[in-house]
Amino acid sequence: MKTIKEDLYSHCEKFVENRQRHIQERIASIQESLNSETKSSAGDKHETGRAMLQLEREKSGAQLAEVQKLQEILSKVNILLSSDVVRLGSLVETSQGVYFLSISIGEINIDNKSYYAIATNTPIGKLLIGKKVGDICSFNHKDFTIERIF
Repeated sequence: MKTIKEDLYSHCEKFVENRQRHIQERIASIQESLNSETKSSAGDKHETGRAMLQLEREKSGAQLAEVQKLQEILSKVNILLSSDVVRLGSLVETSQGVYFLSISIGEINIDNKSYYAIATNTPIGKLLIGKKVGDICSFNHKDFTIERIF
C-alpha cells in the first residue's frame, strides 16, 4: 500500500515532468518558427520578429533551468526517512494545515484532504525546518502548532 508521502512525492514528480515537457515543446515550436521564417521584403519587420522569437527562446531556456533545479531538489527528498525534526521530505501536520516539504507546487488534494507542497526556502518552509512536535510557529500574526511529523 502506498503511503501519503509516496503519493505526494509522485504528484510532485508529475508536476515537474509536465512542466518540463511543456517548456520543451515551446522551445521546439520557437525553434521551428525561427528556422521556417524566411527573409521578407520588409527587412526590419523580419529582424524584429526573429529577435522576439530569440527572446522567447531565452526565456523558455531559463524556465527549463528552473525545472531542472526542481528535479535536483526532488532527487534529494527521502520520503522513507523518518525524523523527530522537520527536514526536506517531511510531512508536517500542524493546527493550520499539512505541509510536505519538497518543492513549491501549492495545494494537492488526495482522498478529499488538502496538503501543501512547499519548498524549504519559502517563508513557511523556513519556519518549519528544524522544528519538533509541540513547537509553536507564528506566520502572518497567526500561531500554529506542529502536531505530527511523518
